[in-house]
Amino acid sequence: MHNDPPQTPTELLDAGSCWDLLRGVSVGHLAVFVNGYPEVFPVNYKVDQQSLVFRTGEGTKLRAAGGPLAVALEADGHDEVKAWSVLVKGKAVILEPSDELLAGAGLTLFPWQAGEKDHFVRIVPTSVTGRRFTITSPLTWWNHVGHGTRQDTA
Repeated sequence: MHNDPPQTPTELLDAGSCWDLLRGVSVGHLAVFVNGYPEVFPVNYKVDQQSLVFRTGEGTKLRAAGGPLAVALEADGHDEVKAWSVLVKGKAVILEPSDELLAGAGLTLFPWQAGEKDHFVRIVPTSVTGRRFTITSPLTWWNHVGHGTRQDTA
């Protein structure tokens, strides 16, 4: 018998709430397929209309994102009480630099890592989903680890 506090249900977020949360952070994790296996890369991104734009240099990430397979970008965040996670799935399109792009998302898109990041990639979503939930105190869940399996050796 446990005296657990009641769990609050996970809140499924609508697309508008997901976009609002995505605008509030700048780092996500890009998932792509490389040689048949998933690879995950941190990227700095900006929301541009109803899509995500990031910059990258030549290499694995750019080749995989520009390929025929879908990509996904996950971003998350939290405050003292709630945590959230948003997943954007879709097709990545390598963009040609344009005045419009550079004046929009490109103007404020600064990668954290130094180096040539002269390629812009847009993720055009086919799916945007998210969830928000109350952060549980570690003292609540820690007591359940191994509960009922510990044997006293005395």
